[in-house]
Amino acid sequence: MPGRAFDPDDDRVFLKTGPPAALTMFEAEADGLRELRSANVIRVPEVIDCGVFDGESYLAIERLPLEPATASVERSLGRQLAALHRQVSDRFGWFRDNTIGLTFQRNTPADDWVDFFRAHRLGAQLELAAVNGYGGELQGLGVRLMDELPALFLDYEPAASLLHGDLWAGNWGNVAGEPVIFDPAVYYGDRESDIAMTMLFGGFGKEFYDAYAASWPMKPGHERRIRLYQLYHVLNHLNLFGRSYLGQALQLIRAVL
Repeated sequence: MPGRAFDPDDDRVFLKTGPPAALTMFEAEADGLRELRSANVIRVPEVIDCGVFDGESYLAIERLPLEPATASVERSLGRQLAALHRQVSDRFGWFRDNTIGLTFQRNTPADDWVDFFRAHRLGAQLELAAVNGYGGELQGLGVRLMDELPALFLDYEPAASLLHGDLWAGNWGNVAGEPVIFDPAVYYGDRESDIAMTMLFGGFGKEFYDAYAASWPMKPGHERRIRLYQLYHVLNHLNLFGRSYLGQALQLIRAVL
């Protein structure tokens, strides 16, 4: 088809479409998939094309035949995710901004993880929550937590690991006995934040966590930091989907404090 590098009716192509304004989001996702593929440690769909055609933006990627997960594939996922996290940068963030779900996610590189997380993760979501009308207790506790962040990292200096960024159970699969990850929100940050997302909504078994820990054990104090990183995603859900996530957000802040 003129103007596109693929046939949209080809069953080997998985096609995402949206309004023209979604092009930047699709381009960032495409770059994220390429970044993950470049690590060459875990399967990631190939990017075929990205652009605008006939009034729609689109992202075309390799279509993969997903099968139900097995214990063996979960073990492989754990090992391979640990290998992915060993791909590190000298700075936190990424070369471009992207989205987490439909929410803008700023990735301006920084030398200090606490500064990066405070400004571009926790602080950004709290500011958006204030705009959306969630003030009062949420903002009060949020300010306290922002002030307490350095104390959570006194004995822990995370590497800037390559992260999937949105690793819930719907963003990975099994292809012929091999794990595959997709729909990323890539940046370089604390590896524990990927693990936190896997724990937030369930869907990952003991085999996955045991295999990850055998490859790269978690550091002391990770339980508290896991809640901190889960808070980022719960606040994002609050901002995207509404008040039903407010109680969970408050509960997580109190647990970290």
